[in-house]
Amino acid sequence: MNHQHTYFVTGASGFVGSAVVQRLSLMAGCKVMALVRRDGVVLPATVSPVRAGPDYLAGEPLPLCGVDVLVHCAARVHVMSDASSDPLTEYRKVNVVGTLKLAEQAAQAGVKRFVFISSIKVNGEGTRPGQPYTADDVPSPGDPYGVSKMEAEQQLRLLAQSTVMEVVIIRPVLVYGPGVKANFRSMMSWLNKGVVLPLGAIGNQRSLVALDNLVDLIVTCMTHPAAAGQTFLASDGEDLSTTQLLRRMGAALGKPARLLPVPAMLLEWGAALIGRKSIGQRLCGSLQVDITKARDLLGWVPPTSVSEALKKTAASFKEV
Repeated sequence: MNHQHTYFVTGASGFVGSAVVQRLSLMAGCKVMALVRRDGVVLPATVSPVRAGPDYLAGEPLPLCGVDVLVHCAARVHVMSDASSDPLTEYRKVNVVGTLKLAEQAAQAGVKRFVFISSIKVNGEGTRPGQPYTADDVPSPGDPYGVSKMEAEQQLRLLAQSTVMEVVIIRPVLVYGPGVKANFRSMMSWLNKGVVLPLGAIGNQRSLVALDNLVDLIVTCMTHPAAAGQTFLASDGEDLSTTQLLRRMGAALGKPARLLPVPAMLLEWGAALIGRKSIGQRLCGSLQVDITKARDLLGWVPPTSVSEALKKTAASFKEV
């Protein structure tokens, strides 16, 4: 008789976590448990909800006995304007201390593999064109969020050395797809309204990852023997400049991008002048990643093209 695999997903109401749950719910021969922190979260009918208490990341018992793989998507996410007087301490409470306590509980319960959704911010804030980050680069986080994710990774690796639980770490770049919010959604809104943008001469290179591609890599890492103990970067495998992205996004929306060719240096100077240096860096700077390790070790190829993913994202945006 074949063993029915049991998968447990945290952050099941979030952008990535909900997509992982949806994908797993369609797989035969497995049981899916989803940790939710509030009532009213809509889950697929075959998924078993687990209501998290207020202190579940502080060691509050979770029903992990019999779970084969735990995918940890829950986190204190990166925010542009953190009002906390000590952001690093706040990030550490959830992303480091909470993650480690959850992983310790998982190891004690006999969970075989712990898949941790980290962030490319562990690598750093940007790259030179043609010099992408790799999964085995020395970390160089540039903000409290990135530091907290790096420290969580370090603690998980130490835990794996002292237990039989395998740890897999995935660092995504910017994730987009149906339901995306924040800056990506803002750009779609501007394009949809025909707003003229001064972004027609940006020659940077940035890696993105479609939600479908990230979920596919996560599912692959849940069971692939070669993933154990490894760190992987996640992207679509096709890098775009900000100008190219806006044009492709406009085409997907059926609204050609109206772009003025303002020099990138002038945009970055202007952004710094008004206290928005980080926005200028994201619009004009490069951040590329190399997914060769995932291709070689796992045989993983992003299943969805950028064009397909943008069409799906745009269709969802227009439905709202």
